[in-house]
Amino acid sequence: MSSNTGSNSNSAAEVAVSVENVTKIYPGGVEALNNMTLDFPKGELTSLLGPSGCGKTTLLKIIAGLLPATSGAVKVNGKPVTGPGRERAFVFQDFALMPWATVIRNVAFGLELQGVAKSARMAIAEKQIADVGLKGFENRFPHELSGGMRQRVGLARALAVDAEVLLMDEPFSAVDEQTRRKFQEDLLGVVQNQQKTFLFVTHSIEEAVYVSQSIALLLPRPSRVSEIIRPDIRRDISPDAIRRDPVYLDTVERIWKGLRTYVE
Repeated sequence: MSSNTGSNSNSAAEVAVSVENVTKIYPGGVEALNNMTLDFPKGELTSLLGPSGCGKTTLLKIIAGLLPATSGAVKVNGKPVTGPGRERAFVFQDFALMPWATVIRNVAFGLELQGVAKSARMAIAEKQIADVGLKGFENRFPHELSGGMRQRVGLARALAVDAEVLLMDEPFSAVDEQTRRKFQEDLLGVVQNQQKTFLFVTHSIEEAVYVSQSIALLLPRPSRVSEIIRPDIRRDISPDAIRRDPVYLDTVERIWKGLRTYVE
């Protein structure tokens, strides 16, 4: 990674996603990213954190293959990204569910596109639905679910295709604070159990510190990496104890001091 302010170094960590000198200029000359270079360690959750409009979602979409870079390259497991691929799955902010399809059909949809047999994809979907806490809701439709439940369906769908890299664009921003905190707690369990690489975009400093092993702080547009922070928070204590832990609180305050200059 570009820099490190935590006590543990990532220098020896295996890299899952590599962003190499990526620049993105939109039509009209708006430069969203400027020569961005950043590595994402395999098997970890790394948050992208920075002021509004700093290019977090742009970077995520370039990594997903949904948006082309103007220059530079992105590699996943050493292979160049030229478009969407099975090794990456995207969890959208607005759920992006098919309203006419049941929960289990939504979760199994990616597997259906891959040509997985119906019996196999239903079994995988049922497991992921249970893992995200929605057992018993397999045959409900999105309009019958709360916002939090719909977001769980989106996460289950991404997990079902067994992608190596999960890209999450502010996945909890559309739910209430209580649900958001529960999602954050559940996400830690998913990261530990799935052993995949998570790239997580958020506007919340507290959320980034709570869920992340690494945080990439981005500067305002055109975005560059300001620094990399590894919170080094104890994970063997209760969720409430984590939020009261001095290391957690000090890390949140240090990041805020670094970002407040850029808040209008």
